[in-house]
This record gives sequence, structure tokens and C-alpha cells, in this order.
Amino acid sequence: MATPRQPREPREPRVLLPQLKLDELLEELQARIDAARGTRDRVHSLLEAVLSVGRELDLEQALHSIVEAAAALVDAEYAALGVIGLDGRTLSAFHTVGVSDEKITEIGPYPQGHGILGELIRHPEPLRLSKISEHPASYGFPPNHPPMRSFLGVPIRVRGQVFGNLYLTEKRGGLEFDEEDESVLSTLAVAAGVAIDNARLYEDSRLRERWLLANAEITHRLMPGSERAGALDLIAERARDITGSALAEVAMPMADAPSLTVEIAVGEGAEAHRGLVLPLHEGLTGLAYSTAAPVTSDDITRDDRITAEPPRFPGLGPAVAVPIGTGEVGARGVVLLVREAGRPVFSRKETEMLQGFAAQAAIAMELAERRQDAQQLALLEDRDRIARDLHDLAIQRLFATGMTLQSAGRFIEHPKAADRVLRAVDDLDETIKIIRSTIFGLRAREGGAGSGLRARVVRVAGEAAPVLGFAPGVRMEGLIDTEVPLRIADHVVAVLSEALTNVARHAQAHAVEVVLTTDGREVVLRVADDGVGIPSGGRRSGLRNMAERAEQLGGRLESGDAEGGGAVLVWSVPLPEEA
Repeated sequence: MATPRQPREPREPRVLLPQLKLDELLEELQARIDAARGTRDRVHSLLEAVLSVGRELDLEQALHSIVEAAAALVDAEYAALGVIGLDGRTLSAFHTVGVSDEKITEIGPYPQGHGILGELIRHPEPLRLSKISEHPASYGFPPNHPPMRSFLGVPIRVRGQVFGNLYLTEKRGGLEFDEEDESVLSTLAVAAGVAIDNARLYEDSRLRERWLLANAEITHRLMPGSERAGALDLIAERARDITGSALAEVAMPMADAPSLTVEIAVGEGAEAHRGLVLPLHEGLTGLAYSTAAPVTSDDITRDDRITAEPPRFPGLGPAVAVPIGTGEVGARGVVLLVREAGRPVFSRKETEMLQGFAAQAAIAMELAERRQDAQQLALLEDRDRIARDLHDLAIQRLFATGMTLQSAGRFIEHPKAADRVLRAVDDLDETIKIIRSTIFGLRAREGGAGSGLRARVVRVAGEAAPVLGFAPGVRMEGLIDTEVPLRIADHVVAVLSEALTNVARHAQAHAVEVVLTTDGREVVLRVADDGVGIPSGGRRSGLRNMAERAEQLGGRLESGDAEGGGAVLVWSVPLPEEA
């Protein structure tokens, strides 16, 4: 009997996946693998960028490396880093990648921080746009500017303060910047802040070292007792070199005049600046001198405080004027530094370093002047001794000899011999007068340091040497300090100062001779140079001022061309009888 068949368990139906579904799964898996690999590669690129930026110690190079790294990380065609200025509202520097130098020239000046760029300054938070033109702050681009659509901006902070902003535009392939781009760029900005801080610290240490070396050089220059002009020239050269300025000026107060004169000028257009007379309380230089504090300007060509001065800074921009000295003792002079237009403005730290340099230079000058005063005092004491010896010995002997000859002349019967003896007595009298005049000259400073007219004339001539480029020759004859009253002496000094200033500004001379004489009846000041002479159609305000001074005292002024070239000026005034 056959065994009945057991019923089979039903088999599950076989499910066949469509080929299309499998392809989609494989593509998704490959996409995830590619994304993971891309993320890994991007993280690797970010780390490389952070390390590359962190290696830079030069600030300018560090900023450029940051911009290049930012463009590479987010695949942007154009990138820029804008440094925020001291006012906190505008950009003081702009570093770009992707735009050629020729294109930058066609576009014109770098942006100041308006529109979208200013939006990040006002609101320092990441900003991502698919279309720049759709943002309310956007107002278009200047002529010749390349078209830009997508935008990504991220602020850079240094020690908690916003240093500047990274601006990225035009992601390659026509894509838009995404959240990952923003995250990567924000991470780079953090690393950039650290790199910028390190670069600034390194740059500060280098700058301090250079300032210290410059101070040591100036002190060494003044130690042997060299002239002030050499030290001032060195101050201007070093300050201009260290700060990267196009022009450096050193202005010093004028003797017996409420003005400053530019004694030293080096750099761009320096020839037009030497010898300029500036007001004490106007302009950057005058304000720095009168307040004994630094004065800065973002653009010296547009600064309202410069309106009183002639326009003399074409093509220049940021400027700073720093007093030579400290606020406690006042300013001895002023250093003015001017950079080319478009260069960064002088930062507070730069100004502080420059101020410290100028203060140390003033101390070195003070010590050198005290050393020279000590040497001058020793010289004066030696002159006093010579004067006493001349008075007590030479004059007495000459006087006795004259008396003897005069007495002996009575016993000479020969007329010619007697006449010769009398002439010899007259010569002795004249010799005594000359020696007495010499004694008065030697003792000219006994009544006070430099109070006599002789000393004042020598001082004015010496102070004009830096402006002239050489020391003028000085010669004086007669009883200058005893016969010329103070009222007339003041006019003599003022006329001499103005005459030497005119020579420095207009004559192009290589030599100047100053002669001051008096015969008891009048005082005569003669200034002659070997320059180009007095132009027929030139300004004569300086000559008019000198002529008016002479007329007030009943004198006259004569001027004209000198023999052999140059100009000669003769200023003569009668002396009062009681003098």
C-alpha cells in the first residue's frame, strides 16, 4: 500500500531587484565614499593651509598667504582681505588674489569699505550670498570691474578685536558657496588671526630693534661733538627708512622768530621743502611742536589743517608729525613723515615707537649740547684769561711806551724825526683801540650766555648752516657789543636771519659771507652770496621787510648783484649819540 505524499511547504517567492535600483545604490555608495574622501582631502588641505599661514612671520606676506589659501580652500576665482583702519569704519589696506595688476590699475583706487564690504565691517559675522546684487547694501561695481555673483565673507579677529575681513566671490563652476565652505573659511579665519598676531609681534620686535640701533647710531654720531646738522640728517634718514615713508622732514624753531624752518628734508621732492618757513601753531608740524604731542593724518593732501601751508605733497597720503623731545620739557623740533598715497596710515604702535625714537634723539642732542656748553665755557674762561693779560700787561706797556715816545718827541729837534715819533704814538693809540675791541669781543658773553650781539650773530649763522648746506663765513669789526644798543641789535639779528633764509630758499648759493661792522657812528650788516642773484621779477617781500626795518631806524637798505656773480645786501643804520 503506497504511503501517501506529504504536502510540501510552500516556498517563498524569489524577489528579483531591478537593475536600475541596484545602480542607484551603487552610485549612492560611491557618492558617500567620494564625499568621505573629499572631506578628508579638504580637511587635509585646511590643515596644510593653516600650517602654511602660520609659518609666515612677515606680516605682508602672511596676509597674502591667507588670501591665497582662502581662494584655494573654497575654490573661489577672486579673493581679498580688507584690513580695517583706525577709525573702525573704513578699509586701510586691501590684498587681492585673482585680479591682475593691469586690471587693478583700470579699476582705480582700492575700495574703502562701502556696500557689501562695509556690511561685514558694520556686522562682523559670516555672510553668504547667492547673488550679490540682491543684497540691500549692494550698489554695483566701478567701471572695468569683473562681474561677480556669488559671495562669501568672514571676519578675522586678532585677540578678540576684528582685524579685517576675508571676501570670496565667484565659486568656480558657477556653483554657490555652501555651509561647508563657510565652515572651512571660518576655521581658516581663526588660524589667520593667530598667524597675524604672531607676525605682528615679530614685526614689532624687529621694529623695536631697528629703532634701538638707530638711536645708538645717533648717540654715537653726537659723541665726538659733531654738528647738529649731521644728527638731524641721520634722524630723518633712519625714520624714513624704518617707517617706509616717501618723505621725511625735520623742522626746528628759528632764532628770534616765532616760526619753524625745515632744516632737513630727504626723499621725494625734498629740494622743494628745504628752507621752508612754517607757522608755529598751524599745520601738522606746527601743531606737533606747539602741543609737544604726535599729530597724524590719513591724507595730508586733503587735511584741513594744512590749508595755511602751500600745496607741497603731490602723490603723497598718510602722514605723522612727532615732536623731538618730551611733553615735560617741550619740543626741540619736529619730525614729519609722509607715505605715498594708498599706503597704510601710521598706526598707534608705529607712532609710539617713532615718538620714543624722537625722545631718545632729543636726549642725545641735549647731552651733546651740554658737552659743547662745557667746552664753550672752558673756551670762554681761557678767553677771559687772555683778555685780562691783554688789558693788564699789553695795553699798559703800549700806553707806557706811547707816553715815553711822546715825551721824547719834545727833545727831538729834527722836524721829520719828531713827526715820525708822533705818528708812531698815533699808531700805538690805534693799536690800543684794536686790542680793547678784541678784549670786548673776548668778554662778549660775560653778561649772559649768548646775550651779546656778536654771540647772537654767530648763533644765527650757525643755525642757518643746515638749511644752506654749508657754514656761512662771519667777520665782525668794531665795538659791536658796546656801541650797538639792544633795540638796534634785535633788528640786526632779525635782518640777518631773514637774509640767510632768503639765500637758502632762492639763491642756490655755495658760499655766503656775513660782515658786521661799526665805527661808532653807524652799524653796517653786509651779506653776500655766490648764487644766481636777485631775479628782476621775483618776490621781494623779504627785501621790503628788511628795508622797512632800516627806515624805522633812519637807515637804508641797498641790494644788487655782486661782482663775479651772486647778490649782495647792505643794511646800514646810524647809531644814537648816547650809544
